[in-house]
Amino acid sequence: MDPGDPQEVTTGECTDLYYVDTGMYDTEEYGAVYVLDAEQVAIVDTGIGTNYEYILDALDELDIAPGDVEYLVPTHVHLDHAGGAGYLAEACPNATVAVHERGAHHLVDPSRLWEGTKGAVGDQIEFYVEPKPVPEDRILELADGDVIRLGDHSLHATHAPGHAPHQHIFYDPTNDAVFTADAAGIYVPSLDFVRETTPPPQFDLEQAIDDVEKIRAIAPSTLLYPHFGPAPTESRLTEYEAQLEAWVATVEEMREELADDEAVIEYFVEDTEMADVWGERKARGETAMNVRGVLRYLDSRQ
Repeated sequence: MDPGDPQEVTTGECTDLYYVDTGMYDTEEYGAVYVLDAEQVAIVDTGIGTNYEYILDALDELDIAPGDVEYLVPTHVHLDHAGGAGYLAEACPNATVAVHERGAHHLVDPSRLWEGTKGAVGDQIEFYVEPKPVPEDRILELADGDVIRLGDHSLHATHAPGHAPHQHIFYDPTNDAVFTADAAGIYVPSLDFVRETTPPPQFDLEQAIDDVEKIRAIAPSTLLYPHFGPAPTESRLTEYEAQLEAWVATVEEMREELADDEAVIEYFVEDTEMADVWGERKARGETAMNVRGVLRYLDSRQ
């Protein structure tokens, strides 16, 4: 699929659902935004702001007027999910931005979020645009258990703080599908494999495992990954849980062996297997960020 072209989700029981490759980080099949063409239209996640026009182009192709979008739903406020919220809110004048109550203030005033993102992603910040504020009166703060009702569909929010304390996953019973946020890892369609996502500063292994269990308890037939695309649930949650535990243990072992955090980061960066999929720069940057997140988590246990 080309960036900006809406693709229908046909996995499992899904209907009225499309996803758009936003070309995030100039990398194919990394960043997806979902358009739920329900009686009340919702867009789940908003990308990094860069190329937000791709989402508007997708709406046009789906014959959805921007003024007919009722909800913009960032799963959490990391900028690869919420960076486009202000741009899309401006383009979709009737849309309410529904976001976790702990992240709402970062959308109203994204300055601290912008500075924190610069520190977290390093030189990858050149792929971002500075986020636009969302007017406070356009925001709906969500708590665990809240439901966004869209007529023939609904989005049921479950707090999933292992990746970030302002993260929700959303279950759509009509589609028997969960919008996973970053609670179920990064799905790589070309490899049919799920990789870890453990960025600083708030990754917590125990809570991340608990988040996987929350999705397992819902037992959806389909997982809707923002990174990247729909996939049948099958054994992916079990595989991801094992992947997370093994990843953290491996980073901890290398820290004990090398006794220097920068050397640990460099070791995993040089060892990454994702360059052929995401390109060398993105693969190395992603790996370094995930190692830093684990190292910070290990520090928090001391």
